[in-house]
Amino acid sequence: MDMEWVDGFEIRVKVDHGAVVITANREGMLSLAKQLTALAEAAPGQHIHYDDYNSLEEGSAEMIIVREK
Repeated sequence: MDMEWVDGFEIRVKVDHGAVVITANREGMLSLAKQLTALAEAAPGQHIHYDDYNSLEEGSAEMIIVREK
């Protein structure tokens, strides 16, 4: 699956009192939208794994989004 990023993206993920909070700048939101669209077209079981080592801002919680059915 093609992971397309818009230059200058910033995305943070945290868990606050049991709620997942995703905060992103404009470029981050556009990047997430493109990736979720690609994931929606992918085969069931495909997933995107985000963490602070490859895409999220430092200190972010790990996030995995899985394409079901």
